Amino acid sequence: MRVLVTGFDPFGGEEVNASLEAVRLLPARIGALEIATATLPTSYRRSLPALEAAIARVNPGLVLCVGQAGERAALCVERVAVNLQDARIPDNDGAQPADSPVVAGGPAAYLATLPVRAAVAALHAAELPAELSMSAGTFVCNHVFYGLMHFAASRRHPFRGGFLHVPRLPQQAKAGAPSVALEGIARGIAVVLEVSAATVGSV
Repeated sequence: MRVLVTGFDPFGGEEVNASLEAVRLLPARIGALEIATATLPTSYRRSLPALEAAIARVNPGLVLCVGQAGERAALCVERVAVNLQDARIPDNDGAQPADSPVVAGGPAAYLATLPVRAAVAALHAAELPAELSMSAGTFVCNHVFYGLMHFAASRRHPFRGGFLHVPRLPQQAKAGAPSVALEGIARGIAVVLEVSAATVGSV
């Protein structure tokens, strides 16, 4: 199976993005999975065209988008993408939308088509901090998650998709702030991919 995994470029004045650094650590193969990766801009305007171009290039059976959520202390498997853009800070293009849809006239929400509960259980079994999350926020991460699932639904693309939020790296986090080591995040991504490829449906 071909798999596409994406990470975001740095944003908010930071020099690195934990999601991208971890995605870059992934090997070309994980068991029977052929891994392709792509970098997405932290931009409302540019992220979805970049994602769609990567999907066209790879033709994956599975897509996992990964983003950094600095306030989180665990790997968060996202369940719900909402049709809302509402930015607390500007994106990398200076855009800061409020109360606007990702897709005008689109459904209010989409659910991930990855086995989210099984993924969380597998992360716990690997002794990694993990949670099932019911909100991907309303910044570019949710924008990409919603766009991914809308693309699959509206184009009737057969891939299964989902989103994983990861904490900051230790070198990014201020004293006392949550973080997870880079190797742990990369291992977590691999665990989610393996269980997603082996499990049919979302539970």
